[in-house]
Amino acid sequence: MLKNRFWQSAVLAAAVAGSSMVMAADTIKVGVLHSLSGTMAISETTLKDTMLMLIEEQNKKGGLLGKQLEAVVVDPASNWPLFAEKARELIEKDEVAAIFGCWTSVSRKSILPVVEELDSVVFYPVQYEGEESSKNVFYTGAAPNQQAIPAVDYLMEELGVERWVLAGTDYVYPRTTNKILEAYLQDSGVAADDIMINYTPFGHSDWQSIVSDIKKFGAEGKKTAVVSTINGDANVPFYKELGSQGISSADIPVVAFSVGEEELSGMDTGPLVGHLAAWNYFMSVESDANDEFIENWHAFIGDEDRVTNDPMEAHYIGFNMWVKAVEKAGTTAAPAVQDAIIGVSVPNLTGGLSSMMPNHHISKPVLIGEIQDDGQFEVVSSTSGLVVGDAWSDFLPGSKDLIADWRAPLSCGNYNVTTGKCSGQNF
Repeated sequence: MLKNRFWQSAVLAAAVAGSSMVMAADTIKVGVLHSLSGTMAISETTLKDTMLMLIEEQNKKGGLLGKQLEAVVVDPASNWPLFAEKARELIEKDEVAAIFGCWTSVSRKSILPVVEELDSVVFYPVQYEGEESSKNVFYTGAAPNQQAIPAVDYLMEELGVERWVLAGTDYVYPRTTNKILEAYLQDSGVAADDIMINYTPFGHSDWQSIVSDIKKFGAEGKKTAVVSTINGDANVPFYKELGSQGISSADIPVVAFSVGEEELSGMDTGPLVGHLAAWNYFMSVESDANDEFIENWHAFIGDEDRVTNDPMEAHYIGFNMWVKAVEKAGTTAAPAVQDAIIGVSVPNLTGGLSSMMPNHHISKPVLIGEIQDDGQFEVVSSTSGLVVGDAWSDFLPGSKDLIADWRAPLSCGNYNVTTGKCSGQNF
């Protein structure tokens, strides 16, 4: 009897294992690489939830290529080297078909050698500094010409700003963006003495002396503004200190590139009213697509007070582009998807269509929003049409002659139109 039970158990275990293998073979795995702990969790946790919602919705439509999608979620914990380890694990161990993730540029730079070595596909949903185009990465967030430059133009032309504080977290995105902005401002006639640049570490909390310096800089007779590339939870004490020192948006307006609805939901917005942010999407945008997205988000998350934001829309666009490219290619194989996705257009949430360009950046509208006391943004400026993301800045000497074009026969992310040579990654 014991022997029979042993064999019955063995047969059952084998059957269960076989069933699991079949189920695994019948799913397409999607990697979700966002920090769920550490300094960036304030921004990235929502993006993980967004991906789970998008995957669930696609499965309700029948999945992809006749298979259900399966999310593989990992937590790189705001640890930049760990992003690379987790990316390798997702590709080699979990065999994901694509990765959706990262927030900071340092995390994207960390995984870049891994995804290029293993020839995977990554969708990066956050504004960044440009100066990059990889065959393996699709940049669905804003490049500087889709956010930073239009924001500075708005401050100059509409608010008459003459003095500039470029305040950022100390890593590649703020430093490169501010290098571009400094060159752009000086090309526009701004004197070097009218530009103040400051960097602080991730998670910085003591803003008293820095805000005092900003206040002093802005009290010298010229209209002053802060262009903020401060990232993560350091924004909370920064804005709190502005309020504590009596700096209002009428005195020294702040335009932020990393503060959206999600970050505002954890702040006292009273002192922030009138300050600005530049994005390609706001929750307050009126469109049928946005109404449907917000309704689906509230139903999925089970909380009607939860907000939506720009990087969520970028994941929405990127995920739908990936689905469409896979259907077009008839496979999830990275090389085929990389070829198929160029030229793919999908709805964005502002009521138009965004397209994947040959440089692996997308077309997007640019919006300037003013913070309201309810934590939402009132759009005060928008481009008349879509702006195509520029991989290489027109304002840096080493970049203005470069283009990226991943179509054959060029297939280059760093092509110099003057020398006729590709000095970057090309395949």
